[in-house]
Amino acid sequence: MVRPSQLLHPARTPAPARPAATLLLLRDGPQGIEVLMTRRSPNASFAPGAYVFPGGGIDADDAMAMDVCRRRPGQSDELVTRSVAAIRESLEELGLLLAYRPDGLAADASDVAGFSRQASLAEQCRQKGYKLAVDQVFYLAHWMTDRDLPRRFDVPFLVARMPVGQTPVADESEQFEPVWVRPEDALKRHQAGDFFIIFPTIRTLDRLKSHASVDSVLQACASDQPWFTSCPRAGWRQGHEERFMEHEAPYGELALTCPDGQIEHELAWQYEHPVALLKNLQRLTCGNPGVMTGPGTNSYVVGGPDSGHIVIDPGPDEAEHLERLWRAAGGDIRMIVCTHSHPDHSPGARPLQALCERHGHRPPILGLSSLPTARAASHFVPDRELDDSERLILTGTEGTHTLRVIHTPGHAANHLCLVLEEDGLLFSGDHVLNGSTTVIDPPDGHMGDYIRSLDALLAACASDGIEFILPAHGHVLGNLDGGVYDAADVIRRLRAHRLQREAKIMRVMQDLPQGSMQDWVERAYDDVPPRLWPVAMRSLTAHVERIRELG
Repeated sequence: MVRPSQLLHPARTPAPARPAATLLLLRDGPQGIEVLMTRRSPNASFAPGAYVFPGGGIDADDAMAMDVCRRRPGQSDELVTRSVAAIRESLEELGLLLAYRPDGLAADASDVAGFSRQASLAEQCRQKGYKLAVDQVFYLAHWMTDRDLPRRFDVPFLVARMPVGQTPVADESEQFEPVWVRPEDALKRHQAGDFFIIFPTIRTLDRLKSHASVDSVLQACASDQPWFTSCPRAGWRQGHEERFMEHEAPYGELALTCPDGQIEHELAWQYEHPVALLKNLQRLTCGNPGVMTGPGTNSYVVGGPDSGHIVIDPGPDEAEHLERLWRAAGGDIRMIVCTHSHPDHSPGARPLQALCERHGHRPPILGLSSLPTARAASHFVPDRELDDSERLILTGTEGTHTLRVIHTPGHAANHLCLVLEEDGLLFSGDHVLNGSTTVIDPPDGHMGDYIRSLDALLAACASDGIEFILPAHGHVLGNLDGGVYDAADVIRRLRAHRLQREAKIMRVMQDLPQGSMQDWVERAYDDVPPRLWPVAMRSLTAHVERIRELG
């Protein structure tokens, strides 16, 4: 767990989230599914003027309405309560009633006319003998309002088929202009600027648009498990505020830098100056973007003015980048560590050491020597070899920073990772990346070693409470809330992806036993753009070697 003393921003407590419920009413239109949306009042305290789905907060009566509900087996009391709230809000805001008459038939427009929008819905059902159609309401998604907002809600997004024979009529106080719209059309209109919708609505519509019919949506919701659960985070990108869900590349970085939801962090890649991730951690990205390097090679500077600094992966021999690293460390670099010897990671080590030496001290270059299997461009010999589990320690008046070495061959025979023990951070080099899977290129790369090294990193996640992964390419990975896409889950998913790919390769080999490697890569990587097949060929070779080793 990151030490509070190292966080960039003072801790704050986000506003409490009020329980609420939202209902997506769907119908089949001539060109696919349509969803009912209305425009909120321009004076509303939350999302004024936005087009939304009907919904609102949970009332005390909602939890007391179990006796007037028809529910499916397995529907929890909590989900029933939220469904009651969503049905009630649909009546109050749009004059729609999801209910059964005393004779068991679905309510229609004539039934709606007999109900008051202002009086207790549950009490009216008791008096009239109606049952709320909770059994027709399904769990679609679950949103928690972003931590930065002053009013927050804990909201399941529920879904139901539009009741036959009813017409939405807005209350003209909270909601206006009910409109039926295809999800893709709503998104296009929002992009054009004439249909304002907020982030959770955008992402929900985006998932909904892939379904061709209401039946398809309801079948996908039959388990009453949400398609996704999310509490988004926001950051800046070149002056524009952007929000992200847990599975998206920048989310972990926002969780690390602004854990309480502060909108303070710039996400656009910086090449000319370092980006502070914690008080004791800076990232300086080299200006070498490309197919293999993504936005560029991340060099990390660990430590502080009182303890000195360790530089991890100085990158290629680029003078401007190395001088910026030296300045980011205030000229006080105690050690230079290379996670492996590839040309975008280690060639800058000697020139950076020489730069330091010109200013009065010579930090040692640490790592593992490249083996004879490495390519010529990856030749590397450190001043000292690092042992597995060795600790590199910086100590100052403001605290200690301990980096523990983990040998992780696989991507390269001399690859290692580092754990910042006091803060639960993993520097993963090229072993774990954000946005892509690393290439395993035999003979220096080895798929069996790679899988075993992933297992070693999983063990470290458990023993050290690792929450975040800092890769050599891409944003920080992790999820401070410990849900999906936390550090360990990232590694588990990566491991599963590799083994699924291997199983696919094995099936292709069995189907085409006399096929060439080109035949195999075209079929085993048919989900990858052909322009990337030459790169995929390297990992294919590594998988084939492992398959043959396993017999």
